[in-house]
Amino acid sequence: MTATEALIHWLEHLEKERRASPRTLEAYGFAGRRYLTFLQKHRGGPQGLSDLATVSASEMRAWLAELRAGDHPLSPRSMSQALSAVRTFHKFLDRRLDTANPHVALVRGPRVRPSAPRPVTEDQALGMLAEPGLDPDRDRWESARDEAVMTLLYGCGLRISEALSLKMSDTPLSDRLRVVGKGSKTRIVPVLPQVAEAVAAYVQQMPFVLSPDEPVFRARRGGPLSPRHMQATVQGLRGRLGLPDSATPHALRHSFATHLLGAGADLRSIQELLGHASLSTTQKYTDVDAAALMSAYAGAHPHA
Repeated sequence: MTATEALIHWLEHLEKERRASPRTLEAYGFAGRRYLTFLQKHRGGPQGLSDLATVSASEMRAWLAELRAGDHPLSPRSMSQALSAVRTFHKFLDRRLDTANPHVALVRGPRVRPSAPRPVTEDQALGMLAEPGLDPDRDRWESARDEAVMTLLYGCGLRISEALSLKMSDTPLSDRLRVVGKGSKTRIVPVLPQVAEAVAAYVQQMPFVLSPDEPVFRARRGGPLSPRHMQATVQGLRGRLGLPDSATPHALRHSFATHLLGAGADLRSIQELLGHASLSTTQKYTDVDAAALMSAYAGAHPHA
């Protein structure tokens, strides 16, 4: 077996057994192909499966150096993601193809300073939800659609892909919604009456007849609505509302978590609502809430 064939087997494993998302498959495949291309150039020829067992720690570091200083240099965060992908590839080689390489674990990636979420304020979030309905140049059903999508993001803490995967069979929404998130993990999120009403208002005005299995949110010509459309919509909202560049569809999900935390919700509950696999992922919201608390203290305390 060649190294390239092993890479193909790994990607098929991720897609069919691990149910990785298309974006994950694209990112892992890109990192894996770049890794094998480096080895072929560095070693002077195509690599076989057995050759992957002999990749040294110094060769791994040379690969990372090329990622940092090549024709298309990567940021420290992207380098760290590429190294994580290749480590996962080598774990697959060890467990499934009996080709272990102990040197891979010895290589450390670049230090990446974790970035804190950048939520919008409560007033900004409410403005983003109301603004689509105030545009006189758009069809009413399109305005209702954008308002419904953003209400789902902020009211339920959904990812944009999760909101756009809502099917006709899910409507009308009850007080709970079953969401299939990353890695095909299922969670149940509560649905506020305002969220159910926004989705119902859109469905009532939508001009298309859909089957129960079709996504409920549709583009102007009737096809499924894309995340790119919502990103463009929010970009337009930023200009009209004077919002920062950090105001994105995903920022509404960050705001959902941050505002819940500020109102007294516990981290474990927020973790379940967001569908995070690890509590450490959710803990980043405590930094945001603490920053807001200090900002309020500095602005209100007479001796601050």
